[in-house]
Amino acid sequence: MPKKQRHQQLLKIIEENPFVTDRELTRELKVSIQTIRLDRMELGIPELRERMKQMAEHSYDQVRSLPLDEVVGDVVDLQLDKSGISIFEIREEHVFSRTHIARGHYVFAQANSLAVALINDEIALTASADIRFLRQVHLAEKCIAKAYVRSMSGHKGKAKVEVFTYVGEEMVFQGNFVIYRSTGEEHIEGGM
Repeated sequence: MPKKQRHQQLLKIIEENPFVTDRELTRELKVSIQTIRLDRMELGIPELRERMKQMAEHSYDQVRSLPLDEVVGDVVDLQLDKSGISIFEIREEHVFSRTHIARGHYVFAQANSLAVALINDEIALTASADIRFLRQVHLAEKCIAKAYVRSMSGHKGKAKVEVFTYVGEEMVFQGNFVIYRSTGEEHIEGGM
């Protein structure tokens, strides 16, 4: 494949999925990892971690319900009371040593903390969670959690949040969370 065509494909893939890894790009474009890295450098495209950091700096509201460093994973998009995305890379300390399978509480913690972070309130706590683990997550896989506020009952101070976690295109976790808010009265459409 000519270099120009490869560059166009690389740009298209990253535009469609900014969370794509260099290793995933090598499989898709059928070139070496060194070629991918050189192409990214030539095109001025930063590595995944830097792309995530840039997205995080420009594309989300401020978390109110908990300190940002208490959210498990890197928040890359957050629209309070609407939706959010976080990325969590499974490392050695997150897996069982014998099997290299992620401990379930880390996958749950990413989803739960993102669900709480979505709530535009000073205090938000998980009231209940209905969760399903759909497949094992392994060492070095990146979990991309996408959360959506599905309903808010202002007078009861509750929100329903749905979270889907993916590794690549495959869903590995699904959770339905009910989050208590400190008050429901202040959160009328358009502000306080």
